[in-house]
Amino acid sequence: MEPEPIDAVAALVSASGIVGRRLREAIARLAVGPATLEDLVRDLAAPRRTIEALLRAMGPDLRTDADGVVLDPSRRQQYHDRFALATLDEEPRVDGMAELIAAAPAPDQALDHVSATAGTAARRARWLARTYDLAGARLICIGDHDLTSLAVRRACPDVEITVVDVDERLLSYIDGQGAGIACYFGDLRFGLPPAVAGSGDIVFTDPPYTPEGVQLFLGRGAQALRDRTNGRLVMAYGFSPLTPALGLKVQRAVLDLDLVIEAMLPAFNRYHGAQAVGSASDLYVCRPTPHTWQILDRRLDRLAGSANIYTHGEHSLEGTTARGPARILGGGPVQADELSVDLSADPGPWLARVLLALNVPAVSLLVANNHPDLRDEAAQAALRELVGAKYDLRLRRSTPGPRQATVEATLRPAEGVAGWLLTHAHGKVGNVLRDALIRADPGLTKGAAQARAAALVGRPEHLDARLVDLPRHAIVSLLHS
Repeated sequence: MEPEPIDAVAALVSASGIVGRRLREAIARLAVGPATLEDLVRDLAAPRRTIEALLRAMGPDLRTDADGVVLDPSRRQQYHDRFALATLDEEPRVDGMAELIAAAPAPDQALDHVSATAGTAARRARWLARTYDLAGARLICIGDHDLTSLAVRRACPDVEITVVDVDERLLSYIDGQGAGIACYFGDLRFGLPPAVAGSGDIVFTDPPYTPEGVQLFLGRGAQALRDRTNGRLVMAYGFSPLTPALGLKVQRAVLDLDLVIEAMLPAFNRYHGAQAVGSASDLYVCRPTPHTWQILDRRLDRLAGSANIYTHGEHSLEGTTARGPARILGGGPVQADELSVDLSADPGPWLARVLLALNVPAVSLLVANNHPDLRDEAAQAALRELVGAKYDLRLRRSTPGPRQATVEATLRPAEGVAGWLLTHAHGKVGNVLRDALIRADPGLTKGAAQARAAALVGRPEHLDARLVDLPRHAIVSLLHS
């Protein structure tokens, strides 16, 4: 039995993913008046084969007159409703970004963050919503210190959004807005959270403006795509007109991933600072090619673990390379009786993440004496609260030198639900918590434990994530629950 034409059209639009908007625009054009094949190709800048496929699918629902083909008037309302044609002309509203940005954590200078203006965040959101079919799609923000995720949520409430960032303060802030955005910790130098890999339809990133930084962030973004045919990588990048050679190096780094630069919108983004590049950057639209997937992992392996991807500060290209946590944060559990790790280049989150990732009986960690987790009693208490069910900590300030500190961690027996969770931090949270609950109460059935685990976690997307990838505030909340 042949499918109804409208169902065949719906299948075609769905198969087009986020770029199905052009097909919806073609349908809207045919709903208001006749058009020829040539008209549709030219007016919509769509490939001829794409328009021909649409016209074949619409088939019996089209009528022919002297000026071309037109949608049967008796079918217009069905198409109008099925493909939400009214929304094509709506101007997305993006309100309140100035207030959100003003209340957000200050940019992390150690990671060379420079904030985009509120107008830029809104402009990004409106452009994405007008260019792509975002409703029902998943946007992945690879780094989000400009709060692009919150702007897109206002422009398109039906889009699913994931944020991956290394700044724990930012993740807590975004999560606290109640916008239903899935947040994960991720230092991209050491990998992409497995729960994010292969989950997105479109990626947005404003990476460090070095060839290494751009290639790393775009590469992780490509790993995050589930739609390898229609997925897009949208990137903010700018270089000074006085240094075109740097722009060339970065563009070569993009092409080295076998990505095609599909479009570039000049001076699209504006910043508070970044005056060396005119406080502005361009918006690039990149698209993977079939060869991207053949070489992607090899390209990223060359960058894995290198701390030096930024333009300024300790983690700049001129800084001291620090690979201490790469083996720990970039892989699975480490087997050893004792372990010493140099975290002297830690920008802030590595110390806690290493303690979460390890189950080694005796660990010695070298950090800066002014490390955020050590600088005062409240910070030290919070670190102990986070890992206390797993490790006993001895914090030795000004040791072995005045600018250094040593954290000595001794593994405790895995007792209780919290201890079990922390010593199985590489497993899926839902499964680990279910097993922990059954161990604590053998009378619980597997189904009851699973339901209780879901209630304790609260966020459904966190059930299939690893504990080491959850934002720190979410881990603390789970341990308290």
